[in-house]
Amino acid sequence: MSNFISGLLRFRRGPWEMLASILIALGVVMLMQPFAITLYSWSFLITLIGTVIFIIVSHFPE
Repeated sequence: MSNFISGLLRFRRGPWEMLASILIALGVVMLMQPFAITLYSWSFLITLIGTVIFIIVSHFPE
């Protein structure tokens, strides 16, 4: 866990890509669930943030 946090703080690609992928997956799960309209309404924004982070992180050093 400390390697993950230090990777985030040092702007390394691996931890940031994992965070972006988790956000994208979370957004998709929020989009497909039928129970809470609040989660559904935030799903597009979460997916969009994850996608933008992933695009930016692809330029970070490995």
